[in-house]
Amino acid sequence: MADHPNAAKVREIAERTEQSGDMTAAFESLADDVVWHEIGRDEPIRGKQALMERFVQLGEGGTITSETHDVVANDEHTIQLLTATATIGDRQLVYRTAEIYHMRDGLVTERWAFSDDTQRIIDFFGG
Repeated sequence: MADHPNAAKVREIAERTEQSGDMTAAFESLADDVVWHEIGRDEPIRGKQALMERFVQLGEGGTITSETHDVVANDEHTIQLLTATATIGDRQLVYRTAEIYHMRDGLVTERWAFSDDTQRIIDFFGG
């Protein structure tokens, strides 16, 4: 059975970013007015530009890489199960998340993430 088009799109973007580390494909998959809910933050980040600026805040040498385990989707939602590795300076955190996306016209319009250890993520990123 073939993937739903939303699952296929998220898988393709994940492959490109996981292999190259280039986040360009990931940002191209976001609606300009995306609402991005981060673990440990009360208010979401609103808009693609604001989200790009947030990623710059990781600082020089800060990275987040991921490995996708599975993607399931329907016409409105896509769920990506992944393991992420965040590195900032000499600190590293490995964690698992379920990324939940609202999709419209092949773009992510809203995102939530749920982790196996929310407190560790908050502590690591300075929540």
